[in-house]
Amino acid sequence: MTPSKLFPNQGETATRHAALIRGSLRERYLPFVVAALIMLVALFALVRLEFSLARLGSGLLHLVTFLGLMVPPSPGPQLLSLLKALSETVAIAFLGTLLAAILSFPLGLLAARNTTVNRAVQFLTRRFSDTIRGVDTLIWALIWINVVGLGPFAGVLAIMTSDIGSFSKLYSEAIEAVDRKGSEGVKSSGGSRLQTIRFGVIPQVMPVLISQTLYYFESNTRSATIIGIVGAGGIGLYLAEMIRTYEWDRVAFIIIMILVTVGLIDFVSSRLRLALVGTKRTVI
Repeated sequence: MTPSKLFPNQGETATRHAALIRGSLRERYLPFVVAALIMLVALFALVRLEFSLARLGSGLLHLVTFLGLMVPPSPGPQLLSLLKALSETVAIAFLGTLLAAILSFPLGLLAARNTTVNRAVQFLTRRFSDTIRGVDTLIWALIWINVVGLGPFAGVLAIMTSDIGSFSKLYSEAIEAVDRKGSEGVKSSGGSRLQTIRFGVIPQVMPVLISQTLYYFESNTRSATIIGIVGAGGIGLYLAEMIRTYEWDRVAFIIIMILVTVGLIDFVSSRLRLALVGTKRTVI
Protein backbone atom coordinates (compact mmCIF):
# COMPACT_ATOMS: atom_id res chain seq x y z
CA MET A 1 0.00 0.00 0.00
CA THR A 2 1.36 3.42 -0.99
CA PRO A 3 1.99 6.17 1.61
CA SER A 4 -0.78 8.29 0.08
CA LYS A 5 -3.31 5.58 0.80
CA LEU A 6 -2.00 5.04 4.33
CA PHE A 7 -2.07 8.79 5.09
CA PRO A 8 -4.69 10.34 2.82
CA ASN A 9 -4.52 13.74 4.54
CA GLN A 10 -0.71 13.98 4.51
CA GLY A 11 -0.58 16.90 2.06
CA GLU A 12 -3.24 18.83 3.92
CA THR A 13 -1.47 18.26 7.25
CA ALA A 14 1.86 19.39 5.82
CA THR A 15 0.27 22.55 4.45
CA ARG A 16 -1.52 23.31 7.71
CA HIS A 17 1.62 22.88 9.83
CA ALA A 18 4.18 24.18 7.35
CA ALA A 19 5.55 26.70 9.84
CA LEU A 20 6.22 24.00 12.42
CA ILE A 21 7.92 21.75 9.86
CA ARG A 22 10.15 24.54 8.53
CA GLY A 23 10.91 25.83 12.01
CA SER A 24 11.34 29.44 13.04
CA LEU A 25 13.91 31.76 11.52
CA ARG A 26 15.88 31.61 14.77
CA GLU A 27 16.07 27.81 14.68
CA ARG A 28 17.05 27.75 11.02
CA TYR A 29 19.75 30.42 11.03
CA LEU A 30 21.14 30.29 14.58
CA PRO A 31 23.66 27.48 13.81
CA PHE A 32 25.03 29.47 10.86
CA VAL A 33 25.28 32.63 12.95
CA VAL A 34 27.13 30.79 15.72
CA ALA A 35 29.51 29.19 13.22
CA ALA A 36 30.19 32.57 11.61
CA LEU A 37 30.90 34.15 15.00
CA ILE A 38 33.32 31.36 15.88
CA MET A 39 35.13 31.83 12.57
CA LEU A 40 35.35 35.59 13.10
CA VAL A 41 36.76 35.18 16.61
CA ALA A 42 39.27 32.61 15.35
CA LEU A 43 40.32 34.92 12.51
CA PHE A 44 40.69 37.85 14.91
CA ALA A 45 42.83 35.68 17.22
CA LEU A 46 45.08 34.62 14.35
CA VAL A 47 45.62 38.23 13.28
CA ARG A 48 45.99 39.58 16.82
CA LEU A 49 48.49 36.90 17.81
CA GLU A 50 50.52 37.43 14.62
CA PHE A 51 50.09 33.88 13.35
CA SER A 52 52.36 33.30 10.38
CA LEU A 53 52.77 30.18 8.24
CA ALA A 54 56.19 31.45 7.12
CA ARG A 55 57.38 31.73 10.71
CA LEU A 56 55.92 28.32 11.49
CA GLY A 57 57.79 26.78 8.56
CA SER A 58 61.12 28.31 9.55
CA GLY A 59 60.49 27.30 13.16
CA LEU A 60 59.96 23.68 12.13
CA LEU A 61 63.31 23.77 10.33
CA HIS A 62 64.95 25.00 13.54
CA LEU A 63 63.17 22.25 15.46
CA VAL A 64 64.66 19.62 13.15
CA THR A 65 68.10 21.14 13.78
CA PHE A 66 67.59 20.98 17.55
CA LEU A 67 66.44 17.37 17.34
CA GLY A 68 69.61 16.55 15.44
CA LEU A 69 71.73 18.15 18.16
CA MET A 70 69.95 16.01 20.78
CA VAL A 71 71.31 12.79 19.26
CA PRO A 72 72.87 10.95 20.98
CA PRO A 73 71.56 11.91 24.44
CA SER A 74 74.28 12.29 27.04
CA PRO A 75 74.25 12.99 30.78
CA GLY A 76 77.75 14.46 30.71
CA PRO A 77 79.63 14.47 34.01
CA GLN A 78 76.45 15.23 36.00
CA LEU A 79 74.70 11.84 36.02
CA LEU A 80 74.62 11.53 39.81
CA SER A 81 73.44 15.11 40.21
CA LEU A 82 70.67 14.52 37.67
CA LEU A 83 69.54 11.33 39.42
CA LYS A 84 69.49 13.16 42.75
CA ALA A 85 67.48 16.04 41.23
CA LEU A 86 65.04 13.59 39.64
CA SER A 87 64.48 11.82 42.95
CA GLU A 88 63.88 15.24 44.50
CA THR A 89 61.26 15.96 41.84
CA VAL A 90 59.44 12.70 42.60
CA ALA A 91 59.64 13.44 46.33
CA ILE A 92 58.17 16.92 45.79
CA ALA A 93 55.27 15.46 43.82
CA PHE A 94 54.66 12.67 46.34
CA LEU A 95 54.75 14.84 49.45
CA GLY A 96 52.72 17.64 47.88
CA THR A 97 50.05 15.20 46.69
CA LEU A 98 49.93 13.40 50.05
CA LEU A 99 49.54 16.60 52.07
CA ALA A 100 46.88 17.88 49.69
CA ALA A 101 44.93 14.62 49.97
CA ILE A 102 45.03 14.69 53.78
CA LEU A 103 43.90 18.32 53.98
CA SER A 104 41.28 17.96 51.24
CA PHE A 105 39.45 15.00 52.75
CA PRO A 106 37.60 17.01 55.45
CA LEU A 107 37.01 19.79 52.92
CA GLY A 108 35.44 17.25 50.58
CA LEU A 109 33.10 16.11 53.35
CA LEU A 110 32.10 19.72 54.03
CA ALA A 111 31.55 20.44 50.33
CA ALA A 112 29.34 17.39 49.69
CA ARG A 113 25.58 17.82 50.04
CA ASN A 114 25.05 14.56 51.92
CA THR A 115 27.82 15.07 54.53
CA THR A 116 28.08 18.84 54.99
CA VAL A 117 27.18 20.70 58.16
CA ASN A 118 24.78 23.11 56.44
CA ARG A 119 24.30 24.80 53.09
CA ALA A 120 26.30 27.88 54.05
CA VAL A 121 29.35 25.78 54.93
CA GLN A 122 28.95 23.81 51.71
CA PHE A 123 28.75 26.99 49.63
CA LEU A 124 31.80 28.58 51.28
CA THR A 125 33.86 25.39 50.98
CA ARG A 126 33.05 25.01 47.30
CA ARG A 127 33.89 28.65 46.56
CA PHE A 128 37.15 28.28 48.51
CA SER A 129 38.16 25.26 46.43
CA ASP A 130 37.17 27.08 43.22
CA THR A 131 39.38 30.02 44.19
CA ILE A 132 42.38 27.83 44.99
CA ARG A 133 41.89 25.75 41.84
CA GLY A 134 41.69 28.86 39.67
CA VAL A 135 45.38 29.66 40.28
CA ASP A 136 47.90 27.57 38.32
CA THR A 137 50.58 25.50 40.07
CA LEU A 138 53.34 27.60 38.51
CA ILE A 139 51.87 30.78 39.98
CA TRP A 140 51.60 29.13 43.39
CA ALA A 141 55.26 28.16 43.05
CA LEU A 142 56.25 31.78 42.40
CA ILE A 143 54.17 32.90 45.39
CA TRP A 144 55.66 30.33 47.77
CA ILE A 145 59.20 31.03 46.55
CA ASN A 146 58.74 34.61 47.67
CA VAL A 147 57.30 33.42 50.99
CA VAL A 148 59.69 30.61 52.02
CA GLY A 149 62.56 31.07 49.57
CA LEU A 150 64.00 28.93 46.79
CA GLY A 151 64.13 25.17 47.05
CA PRO A 152 62.00 22.02 47.16
CA PHE A 153 59.99 23.19 50.19
CA ALA A 154 58.37 25.86 48.02
CA GLY A 155 57.66 23.20 45.39
CA VAL A 156 55.90 20.95 47.91
CA LEU A 157 53.77 23.86 49.13
CA ALA A 158 52.91 24.87 45.56
CA ILE A 159 51.68 21.41 44.56
CA MET A 160 49.87 20.97 47.87
CA THR A 161 48.05 24.30 47.53
CA SER A 162 47.07 23.73 43.91
CA ASP A 163 45.82 20.20 44.56
CA ILE A 164 43.73 21.17 47.57
CA GLY A 165 41.29 22.96 45.26
CA SER A 166 41.12 20.05 42.81
CA PHE A 167 40.90 17.33 45.44
CA SER A 168 38.17 19.13 47.38
CA LYS A 169 36.00 19.25 44.27
CA LEU A 170 36.71 15.66 43.19
CA TYR A 171 36.27 14.26 46.69
CA SER A 172 32.96 16.07 47.24
CA GLU A 173 31.58 14.83 43.92
CA ALA A 174 32.62 11.25 44.73
CA ILE A 175 31.02 11.49 48.18
CA GLU A 176 27.78 12.82 46.72
CA ALA A 177 27.64 9.90 44.28
CA VAL A 178 27.76 7.11 46.90
CA ASP A 179 24.86 4.71 47.36
CA ARG A 180 22.60 6.04 50.12
CA LYS A 181 21.54 2.55 51.26
CA GLY A 182 24.65 2.10 53.39
CA SER A 183 24.11 5.40 55.19
CA GLU A 184 20.42 4.65 55.68
CA GLY A 185 21.26 1.26 57.14
CA VAL A 186 23.66 2.74 59.71
CA LYS A 187 21.18 5.48 60.57
CA SER A 188 18.25 3.05 60.96
CA SER A 189 20.28 0.97 63.39
CA GLY A 190 20.73 3.97 65.68
CA GLY A 191 24.05 5.32 64.40
CA SER A 192 24.93 8.97 64.89
CA ARG A 193 25.75 11.34 62.03
CA LEU A 194 29.49 10.77 62.44
CA GLN A 195 28.98 7.01 62.54
CA THR A 196 26.85 7.23 59.41
CA ILE A 197 29.69 8.99 57.60
CA ARG A 198 32.34 6.68 59.07
CA PHE A 199 30.63 3.37 58.27
CA GLY A 200 28.14 4.28 55.53
CA VAL A 201 30.05 6.73 53.32
CA ILE A 202 33.80 6.45 53.77
CA PRO A 203 34.14 2.68 53.04
CA GLN A 204 32.31 3.18 49.74
CA VAL A 205 34.19 6.24 48.58
CA MET A 206 37.73 5.53 49.82
CA PRO A 207 38.86 3.39 46.81
CA VAL A 208 37.75 6.15 44.45
CA LEU A 209 39.54 8.84 46.45
CA ILE A 210 42.77 6.84 46.55
CA SER A 211 42.50 6.19 42.81
CA GLN A 212 42.12 9.90 42.09
CA THR A 213 45.04 10.70 44.39
CA LEU A 214 47.30 8.22 42.60
CA TYR A 215 46.40 9.73 39.25
CA TYR A 216 47.28 13.21 40.50
CA PHE A 217 50.61 11.93 41.86
CA GLU A 218 51.52 10.87 38.33
CA SER A 219 50.42 14.24 36.95
CA ASN A 220 52.21 16.18 39.68
CA THR A 221 55.50 14.52 38.76
CA ARG A 222 55.35 16.45 35.50
CA SER A 223 54.22 19.60 37.30
CA ALA A 224 57.13 19.32 39.72
CA THR A 225 59.46 19.41 36.72
CA ILE A 226 57.94 22.65 35.47
CA ILE A 227 57.95 24.46 38.81
CA GLY A 228 61.60 23.46 39.23
CA ILE A 229 62.41 25.78 36.33
CA VAL A 230 61.41 28.80 38.44
CA GLY A 231 63.50 27.66 41.40
CA ALA A 232 61.18 25.34 43.32
CA GLY A 233 63.65 22.46 43.39
CA GLY A 234 63.98 19.28 41.39
CA ILE A 235 65.33 18.51 37.96
CA GLY A 236 63.57 21.42 36.28
CA LEU A 237 66.41 23.75 37.26
CA TYR A 238 68.92 21.54 35.43
CA LEU A 239 66.62 21.36 32.40
CA ALA A 240 66.31 25.14 32.21
CA GLU A 241 70.06 25.57 32.60
CA MET A 242 70.86 23.09 29.82
CA ILE A 243 68.41 24.77 27.46
CA ARG A 244 69.88 28.18 28.28
CA THR A 245 73.43 26.96 27.52
CA TYR A 246 72.36 25.06 24.33
CA GLU A 247 73.52 21.66 25.61
CA TRP A 248 70.86 19.80 23.66
CA ASP A 249 72.30 16.31 24.19
CA ARG A 250 71.90 16.74 27.95
CA VAL A 251 68.43 18.23 27.45
CA ALA A 252 67.46 15.07 25.58
CA PHE A 253 68.84 12.88 28.37
CA ILE A 254 66.90 14.78 31.04
CA ILE A 255 63.68 14.55 29.00
CA ILE A 256 64.17 10.80 28.61
CA MET A 257 64.72 10.47 32.37
CA ILE A 258 61.49 12.34 33.04
CA LEU A 259 59.53 10.26 30.52
CA VAL A 260 60.81 6.97 31.95
CA THR A 261 60.02 8.08 35.50
CA VAL A 262 56.49 9.21 34.61
CA GLY A 263 55.96 5.95 32.71
CA LEU A 264 57.02 3.85 35.71
CA ILE A 265 54.81 5.85 38.06
CA ASP A 266 51.89 5.48 35.65
CA PHE A 267 52.45 1.71 35.43
CA VAL A 268 52.57 1.24 39.20
CA SER A 269 49.69 3.62 39.96
CA SER A 270 47.51 2.01 37.27
CA ARG A 271 47.96 -1.39 38.92
CA LEU A 272 47.19 0.07 42.32
CA ARG A 273 44.08 1.83 41.00
CA LEU A 274 42.81 -1.37 39.41
CA ALA A 275 43.43 -3.29 42.63
CA LEU A 276 41.57 -0.69 44.68
CA VAL A 277 38.61 -0.36 42.32
CA GLY A 278 38.40 -4.14 42.08
CA THR A 279 38.26 -4.58 38.30
CA LYS A 280 40.14 -7.28 36.43
CA ARG A 281 40.53 -5.29 33.25
CA THR A 282 43.98 -5.55 31.72
CA VAL A 283 45.93 -2.33 31.37
CA ILE A 284 48.66 -2.05 28.77
